[in-house]
Amino acid sequence: MLSDLPGGDLLMLVLYFAKLSLLAVGGGNSILPEMYRLTVEVEHWLTPEEFADLFAIAQATPGPNMLIVTLIGWHVAGLVGALTATLALCIPSCTLTYLVFRAWGRFADRPWRAAVQLGLAPLTVGLVAAGALMLVLATARSNAGMAIIAATAAGAYFTRLNPVWLLLCAAAAGYLLGA
Repeated sequence: MLSDLPGGDLLMLVLYFAKLSLLAVGGGNSILPEMYRLTVEVEHWLTPEEFADLFAIAQATPGPNMLIVTLIGWHVAGLVGALTATLALCIPSCTLTYLVFRAWGRFADRPWRAAVQLGLAPLTVGLVAAGALMLVLATARSNAGMAIIAATAAGAYFTRLNPVWLLLCAAAAGYLLGA
């Protein structure tokens, strides 16, 4: 296995994140389920709880929402791993975006262009929803935790309440219930 070789973990970081980079349709959160699978279930670099913790830290930190990749790289191989994982995620997708953007304008009058754009929207929603479900399953440690998450999601979807208040209520309920 490649990860058993000297520098193998760095090579695996490059291979995994370069591949994920090209699959990140609609943003980085769309690749979270596969990132979880690779880092937790395949390579065992992280536990489910560590993955959820790194995701929470990445989301709370100012900057791009994919700082989790940098944190995973740091966890696996220190500073070199952080730089390697970040560049492996950014370079392929940035290059592809640049090339597609330059060519996209030439196809403005083609009917398939609108179909591609319309088709990408539900794909993106599905990928982001899968990422949210994966995070729920990785963090909810009890039925009470699942109920709190479901109630918070329903409150966010069906009401006009500020999500900050919902999250504060969820945190308080989780603390009180030990969820």
